[in-house]
Amino acid sequence: MGIGNALARGLAEAGASVVVNGRNASRLKKAAQKLEEEGFKVHELPFDACDAEAVAQAVDRFEREERPIDILVNNAGMQHRAPLEEFETEAFDRLMKTNVSSVFYVGQAVARHMIRRGQGKIINIASVQSALARPGIGPYTASKGAVTNLTKGMATDWAKYGLQVNAIAPGYFDTPLNAALVNDPEFCAWLEKRTPAGRWGKVEELVGACVFLASNASSFVNGHTLFVDGGITASL
Repeated sequence: MGIGNALARGLAEAGASVVVNGRNASRLKKAAQKLEEEGFKVHELPFDACDAEAVAQAVDRFEREERPIDILVNNAGMQHRAPLEEFETEAFDRLMKTNVSSVFYVGQAVARHMIRRGQGKIINIASVQSALARPGIGPYTASKGAVTNLTKGMATDWAKYGLQVNAIAPGYFDTPLNAALVNDPEFCAWLEKRTPAGRWGKVEELVGACVFLASNASSFVNGHTLFVDGGITASL
């Protein structure tokens, strides 16, 4: 299970009506149906988060025809691994658009409606790589550092309108995005030694942070990045 599915389920369990997004309509429908089978109320909103015009049209239509979006989780993301000196410019541009531009496009489109209502919660998904780097993922590190700082910028501009904008920075979690690393015994051995908790994270362990940032309990938390990483950023 990926982070997006886990957070959608966690918010639904906390009582939210969930709107799931993706650019692949058939995969999106399967994800929505799985949640619906568990008894949760789910809306599907297919669009490409990297297409600014498509984002604005979809968000505006949903707000107009369905209901307000009170909580936004910006979770679109991708990874591409290569030595920095060999990193293709096309891969760099695609990674930055997916990981950074999407946060701006969707965040701005939703915030415009939240601002009119005087309240709203935006949660961006950053990464342990917002603070740390490893060989072969320099552009990914740059993108997640940008998400952390864009979160600060959003909070600085929008807090006066009643919005709270924060980020969650997962450490190393067993997700499809990390499948190559999860299946690498050498990397797993390194990670278990490097992480004080001594293991990979489980996506369900991100839910508590998300529910906290989505709730009134975080009404005076703004521009913060909450690391959920088993202590990896706290130790050498």
